[in-house]
Amino acid sequence: MVKPVREFRELAVKSLNEFVYGTAPNPVKTKNGLVIGGGTVYPEVNLTLPPMNITESTMKIVRRHYNDMIEGILKRAKELYAPGVIIELELLPPTTINPQWGAEIHKILRDKMYEYEEKYGLKSAIRCTPNDTREMQRPPLMKQGEYYENMLETFALCARDGADFLSIESTGGKEVHDEALMTCDLKKAIFALGVLGVHDMRFLWGKIVDIAKEHNSIAAGDTACGFGNTAFALAEQGLIPRVFAAVDRVATVPRSLAAYEMGAVGPSKDCAYEGPYLKAIAGIPLSMEGKTAACAHLSPLGNIAACVADMWSNESVQNVMLLSAPAPTVSTEQLIYDCRLMNVAKEESLENAFKLRDWLAKSDASLDPQAYVLRPDVVLEISKEMVKETSPLARTKKAAALAVEALRQGVARKELNIAEKEMKWLDIMSSQIDTIPDDPDKLWYEIQKELDLAKWIPAEYALKVS
Repeated sequence: MVKPVREFRELAVKSLNEFVYGTAPNPVKTKNGLVIGGGTVYPEVNLTLPPMNITESTMKIVRRHYNDMIEGILKRAKELYAPGVIIELELLPPTTINPQWGAEIHKILRDKMYEYEEKYGLKSAIRCTPNDTREMQRPPLMKQGEYYENMLETFALCARDGADFLSIESTGGKEVHDEALMTCDLKKAIFALGVLGVHDMRFLWGKIVDIAKEHNSIAAGDTACGFGNTAFALAEQGLIPRVFAAVDRVATVPRSLAAYEMGAVGPSKDCAYEGPYLKAIAGIPLSMEGKTAACAHLSPLGNIAACVADMWSNESVQNVMLLSAPAPTVSTEQLIYDCRLMNVAKEESLENAFKLRDWLAKSDASLDPQAYVLRPDVVLEISKEMVKETSPLARTKKAAALAVEALRQGVARKELNIAEKEMKWLDIMSSQIDTIPDDPDKLWYEIQKELDLAKWIPAEYALKVS
């Protein structure tokens, strides 16, 4: 496994009095002077196309959509006196497979953002997020091949053309994790996250950090969207227990932390609900999403997700017409008003900011275990113990165990309601964790006979089949 360039052995956030939205121990500054984590919460608008095919023949329509979306977003941000706005361009598979298409779309947005800054003084920044197209080949090639090469080229072209932040929703280990979710097998999930996921993250983020340095961009961060968010989507549909999804979420933290071990500096990706743990440990600024992401997915984390956010996002919204305006423009307005409230509370006093933070937490935390594990005090307590472990697997295993115990304590203190039918899963998960060795080689030896090796290639993760 690639060695990290940084190690996190203690928390960057020492107490609840340092853990609040808008402020991070290690803020990030863009080339035009926007400071993320420096005191102000900024909206991050994520925009995408309506359902359509992307081909050479439709690229004219694609360009028009992106031009219309960015014009509407920036115009509304100017009209509402936003102190700044971040745009996230999540490139779709065809516009990552064809790097020139991705670069062209990025330039449409970037040029319009420059124009609004020059004409109106509206500061903005853009996050470029290529699609992890490696998974489009089955079984995936993680370190080689056309999909991998084109993905890196897309990063490089957009960074060259002025992308402020580079991010991705990487998928290393997802095949095994998906299998684990279907059977609620925590041992497999921890292997996927703490062995496969960390290995791939360290490899990939070493490359992304190098691209960012070469082109004066900021390596921002990853997300466990394909892992923890898949779990919470399944839990929302009643297909797996909510407590399993909550524990799985905390277990994703060491995997996502690997980006920062390799030199990323934030802000983290909006759909990384594990973000509060990353801020507590690495001190990086966060983008988070909650109630204003209902345009993309439903969630039990609508308010609590904002507690320690430094940017507030809508996840992703299609360019469709609503009664008032196109949906990306509507999302922009919603995000600006949310950020305005948080910023005004903080400007009046830090005490008011803490009060709003605690209200946001209290409104969600007791109603769902997935929300409870995002309570700022719970995040700090788990993070403090997690970082005492030194290996990714041991940290992932410890994270899961600490999450189970936190849920137990929450129920015992009457701070958390868990459905009776789910309570037994706390004991089941504890038993599963007890069977997991701390040595990744030993775990691989034990678990390989239980895995479908036709779905992924162990050699891509430096593993040999015995």
